[in-house]
Amino acid sequence: MRRILSAGDRALLVETSDLEAAMRLHAALVAEPLDGVVELVPAARTVLVSFDPQAVAAGDLRERLARAPVAESLAQAGGVVEIPVIYDGEDLDDVAALLGVSRDELIARHQAASWRVGFAGFAPGFGYLVGDDALFDVPRRASPRTRIPAGSVALAGPYTGVYPRESPGGWQLIGRTDAEMWDVRRDPPALLAPGACVRFVAASPSGCSNADRVRERLPARRESTRSAHAVEVVATGVQLTIQDLGRPGRAALGVSPSGAADRGALRRANRAVGNAPGEAAFEVAVGGSVLRFRGPGVVAVAGASLPAVIARPDGSAWAVAPERPTAVADGDELHLGFATAGLRAVVAIRGGFAVEPVLGSLATDTLGGIGPERPLAAGAVVPLRGPAAAPHAVEPGGIPAPAPTALDDVSELRVELGPRHEWFTAAGIRTLLEQEWRVTPRSDRIGIRLAGDVPLERAVAGELPSEGVVTGAIQVPPDGQPVLFLPDHPVTGGYPVIATVIEADLDRAGQLPPGARVRFRLSGPNVGGPS
Repeated sequence: MRRILSAGDRALLVETSDLEAAMRLHAALVAEPLDGVVELVPAARTVLVSFDPQAVAAGDLRERLARAPVAESLAQAGGVVEIPVIYDGEDLDDVAALLGVSRDELIARHQAASWRVGFAGFAPGFGYLVGDDALFDVPRRASPRTRIPAGSVALAGPYTGVYPRESPGGWQLIGRTDAEMWDVRRDPPALLAPGACVRFVAASPSGCSNADRVRERLPARRESTRSAHAVEVVATGVQLTIQDLGRPGRAALGVSPSGAADRGALRRANRAVGNAPGEAAFEVAVGGSVLRFRGPGVVAVAGASLPAVIARPDGSAWAVAPERPTAVADGDELHLGFATAGLRAVVAIRGGFAVEPVLGSLATDTLGGIGPERPLAAGAVVPLRGPAAAPHAVEPGGIPAPAPTALDDVSELRVELGPRHEWFTAAGIRTLLEQEWRVTPRSDRIGIRLAGDVPLERAVAGELPSEGVVTGAIQVPPDGQPVLFLPDHPVTGGYPVIATVIEADLDRAGQLPPGARVRFRLSGPNVGGPS
């Protein structure tokens, strides 16, 4: 039985009977792409299908997905990936006892099983491997670890996985490997892509040590002092990152879209200085940043309302008008105060950054740790191409631009129900739409944690098998307090998504500061139910 569920106004979630059916459907959709589809994210028993509504209507795509054939077989591409493992994990003996086998038998059967990557998620390069030995069905730890080393080989449910980087997690650790699961210099960067076949083999202790474990390597930043134009970070404030329009289309490898939280602000700032709309810029969260310029340039600030001042070495200073080009000279500093409305400001610089992209983008992914620059620290120097590199002229007096996203005392976000609103009672859905929600301080570029007086009431208990999620998804953990996903969100999740913020309101969501009040309302006729 196949169901087609709404996942916002730009995605559909195809639910199948099991992982095998989902893998076969994904393989067929990859082999014969449907018009208008921009991305596919396979998961435990679903395939998330993102689409361009200007290229295909949601209703038409629903019908095509309902009729889409599945692959007759799952082709094995590129042979078998062998992963050497030292079986010395902290949970190895406990897992063997749970499964009723000896330590040696567990290791032997883990190596003898045929494993295939069903889907990716959790972190870039993390593959969920399913095997052909029914022995492997292991409960997660009751208390997740706060730190699991990169290269850890682990079990959870029917899956085996290898942690590509240090992270928290609740999987049972049985071993470790030196295999480099994620390397942005490779094409593709993930060692294990959906559909790949895997075999685990024994490794000698001398060939795999924690000290020498291979870590993800990011391209070295080019030497900034050689550039005639550059920006020195004097102070970061709360958070300072580089963002562009992100790296969509890589969710199947576990890579979040990332990019500017307020894309309209990025486009307006770039337009003001004559850049292409998606040129990378600084994203300033809350404020408090200070940037010093090496060489002349043109800057513009858009997004959150905050005081912006150019300070010259001679002590003179003047205010920077929002969304208007402002000339800077060598040694000038841009001082950004703290936001009085909104949360994130964008600082565009004419010509953009002379930095090599990672996976086609300069965006800083704070969850996956991807980007040529991590969140910037004081003392960092970012080279610039220089003002002559911008493709468009700056009009005198600035360029008229659409008004920035306005935030009211209570911000309203439009949503479509689904894909998992059926997991909630009618009272729970009314609570979502009628109750006022508060943005908590535990919010960041990954997601906005919301708090309400009444938690969302569930009709179905437990967790879902992992499935793809989009930016704007409102995921509900067991405490009933929702989390609204922003650009750096994980690409799959196991908590039900009750509703999804529509594309047109995502910039507004990205500007919500801690303490802001939010209401959700339905966007047009609800099409969130199954077909």
